[in-house]
This record gives sequence, structure tokens and C-alpha cells, in this order.
Amino acid sequence: MENIKEYFKTSLEHDEQLISLAAIDNPYPYNPLIDGLDLLLLAVSDTTAPAKGTEHMRIDGERILIRTITPAQLEQWITGGENRSIIQWLVRGAILLDRDNYLHHIRERLLAFPNELREQKQLVEFAHFIRTYLQAKQDLQDNNLLDAYGHILTALHHWAHIALIEAGVHPELTVWRQMRRFNPGIYKLYEELTISSESLEQRVKLVQLACEFSVMSKMKSCCELLFSILAQREEPWSVMELQLHPKLSDLHIDLSLLLQKLVKRGYVREVAIMPDSGDTEALELRYRCETV
Repeated sequence: MENIKEYFKTSLEHDEQLISLAAIDNPYPYNPLIDGLDLLLLAVSDTTAPAKGTEHMRIDGERILIRTITPAQLEQWITGGENRSIIQWLVRGAILLDRDNYLHHIRERLLAFPNELREQKQLVEFAHFIRTYLQAKQDLQDNNLLDAYGHILTALHHWAHIALIEAGVHPELTVWRQMRRFNPGIYKLYEELTISSESLEQRVKLVQLACEFSVMSKMKSCCELLFSILAQREEPWSVMELQLHPKLSDLHIDLSLLLQKLVKRGYVREVAIMPDSGDTEALELRYRCETV
């Protein structure tokens, strides 16, 4: 495998558009970390042709995955949760080429896990937690028990991610293996849901009640990033303005659902604004931060 890495390093080192090149080996035959191939080459480039974004190659019998992305795309993957493998790629990968130590600085930032990145990841995980928890609650009311089990398990997974972020650990690197140490209470709920002798309905209801409490207790701390943005001005924000905000635009979250939950809990105020058309029958809803 080393000769393949050296081949790509030599062939790309004079590419003026290339910023960095990292190589990630597949640790186990069945590990999906690099989509089932033998070696991943992550190339960060100033420009990326659509046809070159993802490539599969074979060299000396080894299957190679080449992912070429721009720095902007890399930042989207890190903060938005769109590609959960990216943290492992950046932390575990061998850096072959690195103009101005670009990837080294990215790796140092990830390992330091600064507060801004934590706030973004907390907001993403909490938004996903809200969505899956509410879906599980609806499934239970509709007597769709297996669907309720699947959604409540996913909600519990996002809750575990929140706990890991609070402990300063990237949730992409570890989840249940270390939850017993970071948060025994959440790990116990996981055991109750998956291996308890109680009926499936009783197990789902138990975790649902625990999630209900978690929604109340974690909402304020997990949404600090959103609160800080809302507080930047006196004028209320439209949902589109919030979606386009630089600190939120790369995050894959259901902002509408999250805002409605925050309004119901009294953390955010809903303000009706007359639209430019002057139509008093159809008022636009905007949002302002309450004192939190």
C-alpha cells in the first residue's frame, strides 16, 4: 500500500491547485469507513471538477477511492454532519502533501475541539434528537411499535452524541463503547431499550419519558449558538435569514421544527410582521430571542 501512496504523492506534488493530500487505510475488511474500498485518498483542491469529485481506481490489485473536495466543502463536512466519517479521516489519515500545513492546522483544531465547533455540533445533534424523538412519540400514538422503537433508538443515539460533545469528545470517533464512562445514565437507558426483559412497548415508553426530560433540560445549552445569533440584533429574524446565516448555513438541521419547540418553551418569541405586499391576512412569522 505504501508504494501506491508514494505513486500518488509523486504524481500530484506539482499540481498547483492541490492544497493537501491525505491517505486513509481501511482498518478491517468489512469496515465501511472508506466505503468498502482498500485505500482512500482525500485531496483538498482549490477547484474541483464535478466529474472528479469521486473516483474509483485499481492499482496492484488494490481498490482506491479518491475524494477531491474544496476547503469550503471540507468545512461543511466538519460542521454540518453530512459526512460523519470525515473526522476519522482527518484524525487517522496520513498526510502525504500539505501546502502551508493546511491539514495539520485542521487536525489540530479538531483535536482541540474549540467551543465554536462544539456549539455547532450540539445544535445539529439536538435538532436531530428533537426530530427523531417526536417521530417516535407519534409512532407510539399510532401503535406503530417497531417504527417507534427504531426512532427512539436513533433519538437515544443523538442524545449520546450530545453527552460526548459536552465531555469534549467527537461523537464521530466513539459512541457506546465509551458512554458507560462518560454518561452511565444514557448507557443504562440503551441497555434497557435493547436487552431488557420488559415488553417492547414498555421499553420504548421508558426511554421516551427519559427523552422528554432531556428535551427540557438540554434545550437551553444545546441551542446557545442559535440564541447568540438571534441576540445579534433587535429586529426579529425570518427563518430564511437564519438559514442563510454563515454559522448555520452549513448545518443540516430542521430549523423550522427547532424554532417551534423553542417558541413553545418560551426561549424564543414569535413575532408577526406585515409583509411588503401589505396583506394583513397573511402575516410573516419572525423570531426574536427572549432572555435566556
